[in-house]
Amino acid sequence: MEKLLRFTANDLAKITNHRSGEIKFGEKMITVPKDTDLISFLKTCEAKYVLLGIPEDIGIRANFGRPGAASAWDIAIKNIANIQHNRFCKGSQIIVLGQIDVCDEMKDVELLNFNNTSDRTKLSQLVEKIDKDVSHVIFNIIKSGKTPIIIGGGHNNSYGNIKGTALAKGKAVNAINFDAHSDFRILEGRHSGNGFSYAYEEGFLKKYFIFGLHENYTSKSVLDIIKKKEDRVRYNTYDSLNIRKEKEFGKEMISALEFIKSDSYGIEIDLDAIPNIASSAMTMSGFSVEELRQFISFFGKNKNAAYLHICEGAPDLAEEKNNHLIGKLIGYLVTDFIKSNGSID
Repeated sequence: MEKLLRFTANDLAKITNHRSGEIKFGEKMITVPKDTDLISFLKTCEAKYVLLGIPEDIGIRANFGRPGAASAWDIAIKNIANIQHNRFCKGSQIIVLGQIDVCDEMKDVELLNFNNTSDRTKLSQLVEKIDKDVSHVIFNIIKSGKTPIIIGGGHNNSYGNIKGTALAKGKAVNAINFDAHSDFRILEGRHSGNGFSYAYEEGFLKKYFIFGLHENYTSKSVLDIIKKKEDRVRYNTYDSLNIRKEKEFGKEMISALEFIKSDSYGIEIDLDAIPNIASSAMTMSGFSVEELRQFISFFGKNKNAAYLHICEGAPDLAEEKNNHLIGKLIGYLVTDFIKSNGSID
């Protein structure tokens, strides 16, 4: 996995705030020792969860979004390292693998203008390069018997997550997406708005459920496409759940789980579904943080939950003195997943 920048014990020590009488995640989380074969280590290590960062926002730029999500991994890992290690959740359950090396791609993107047609083609090509690296790393993590927790980055990385999982499992997988948008747009070149449609068309995604679509921001063409595929692609809307109260949150989670639980599935979380969270498509109306945490706990406790992906949070777009709060939120979501998933018999 040459496109992986490994996280070291020294990296972890630098971001862990030691305090007398306390034990932090950063003191207990595991890193892969230098000069150790990564695959062999993953297979033999007892820790179940593997943290992977994808510090890019190229797919977002290719989708006419505001850049800034590349900073989420750095902010998140600093907050995760300082969570308390206790009987509720233990840092020793986590291997901090590192991050996908996107340094060259992020340098290339600085020279591109997404409003220029030829530059947009180049942006899509850069996304395709990252797709290959993401799917390769996810494949190896899952093939080693571990559960990836991926922190992005843009939602374009859903494609690599799904492809890597499907290849490791030897068959198409399902996905549940907590999102204000479908990300099931037409195949017009890769970007953050079509990761699921590409995975579907290429045979890696079997069933797909979008939880909490915003009716104001879903085009008629996308709704028409989904309707033609309703045996394999379904959704509910935020408006029907929390505004008109036509559907009930808990019952809808049960219904969605029934749709996807027969096969391995990925849990995809787009932070633009939460009000006032800095992201490329920031919203003022949406689900609460508590509802999101309940969602992750609910879907995480099924034996077929294959990975967790948290994306689109953009600390660089937040108020500077509070940009750490996105990292803190991601820390809650990571531990919610581990607590629920770890309780499976």
